[in-house]
Amino acid sequence: MFRTLVAASLLAAATPASAEFITRTVEGSFDDIAFAVESAIVGKGLVIDSVSHVGEMLERTKADVGGARTVFDQADVYSFCSASLSRKVMEADPENIQFCPYGIIVYALPDQPGKISVGYRSFPDGPMQEVQNLLEAIISDAVE
Repeated sequence: MFRTLVAASLLAAATPASAEFITRTVEGSFDDIAFAVESAIVGKGLVIDSVSHVGEMLERTKADVGGARTVFDQADVYSFCSASLSRKVMEADPENIQFCPYGIIVYALPDQPGKISVGYRSFPDGPMQEVQNLLEAIISDAVE
């Protein structure tokens, strides 16, 4: 858990303020959509490094931190990388390390039953657009 919190903190600190969040909302069950995302990542020949169960963590710690409401019915973050693509973008600019690992989120909100959102953070123009295209392709494979 500590490693997940540190990774999340580093990712948040490394994300430029100008980054957008790109999301699609689809009808379905959380488990089916999450499985489709996992399958799409693996189908691209990538290995999922970790799955952060953010929704479970927030719910489990809600009372401990004075939380007032349930934020997500379910929410997971899938972290993964591509050795070849990461090498390409980091050879172009070593500071692109700040974007690794890549992440795709899947979440369901309590007030929107049956609607599942899938998304990722956008990347700056330049070499990182190839990573953004990969994430978009993964999501398209999962939800279409």
